[in-house]
Amino acid sequence: MQAIQIIRCPNCGSLAERFHVLGSHTLQVQTQCATCDYLMITCSQTGNVVEAYAPGLPMRS
Repeated sequence: MQAIQIIRCPNCGSLAERFHVLGSHTLQVQTQCATCDYLMITCSQTGNVVEAYAPGLPMRS
């Protein structure tokens, strides 16, 4: 089972995707943004972070 939502990225505010994916035994929530390369995978039952990557945003000149 997999469901996809379009959301705002919590890191940069651009449009991002949130996937609800049935893992081996639990439902995992994966949020990813192609604009800033943000990634967060959490367990939907416990809220524990499975994997995360959130690069810093470049400074505007």
